Amino acid sequence: METNKISFQYKNSPPILNELSTSIAEGKVTTIIGPNGSGKSTLLALLARNYIPSVGQIIIDGRDLQQLKTKELARILAVVHQQNDAPYDLTVEKLVEYGRLPYRHMFSSESNEDREAIEWALECTKLTEFRHRRLNELSGGQKQRAWVAMALAQKTSILFLDEPTTFLDIYYQIELLDLVQQLNREHGLTIVMVLHDVNQAVRYSDHIKVLKDGNIIAEGEPEAIMTSELMELVYDVKAVIRKDEETGLYIVPIATNA
Repeated sequence: METNKISFQYKNSPPILNELSTSIAEGKVTTIIGPNGSGKSTLLALLARNYIPSVGQIIIDGRDLQQLKTKELARILAVVHQQNDAPYDLTVEKLVEYGRLPYRHMFSSESNEDREAIEWALECTKLTEFRHRRLNELSGGQKQRAWVAMALAQKTSILFLDEPTTFLDIYYQIELLDLVQQLNREHGLTIVMVLHDVNQAVRYSDHIKVLKDGNIIAEGEPEAIMTSELMELVYDVKAVIRKDEETGLYIVPIATNA
């Protein structure tokens, strides 16, 4: 998947993204980071075709993203949003079943392939025993895993997650990011996610894209690009960057530049 000089802006507003050209590495975990308002979620929304570029083109599997039919795209990539809405009396299993809609025809019944995908998604997210629970009976972490399970039921090769750890306690943040990493390592999914926490991005990513003011100002492997100079340039903070055997690379912001 790649972008060719894409820009985006709302009517009568300044550009949010400025002629971005970049690519998504197949089979890797790519994380987009940057300060608030840098265009992180907008870029992900463009890649997911929630928005249409004002200028430029997005290519997926050698084809223009805008030319794909909706069901066709839904068989290639799935999206887990920061906030998700569904009736609170909906059960986990019923929610996950909605992930099979791209493969259904009108009035068609559930196929063996549908059932296998649903069971696999529940198993991957450790929700099998919660399948009959209503969404309003789940913890925040369990709800987020239920939405991931629905995305997995689509059986796509690409999974997008927009700030998936927002509103979660640290336990559930780690649990969810461990799951994302497992989906990549064990099942080969290409992962693209937006994160606020730079240390989580460093720990869980193969590749990081750093945005500021609608431009990618750095990208590459975490250890290659994450420097104190970059932190100061992007976040306007002074930071100490260290590495040890247990945690790997880690970043400690110590002061603002105010």
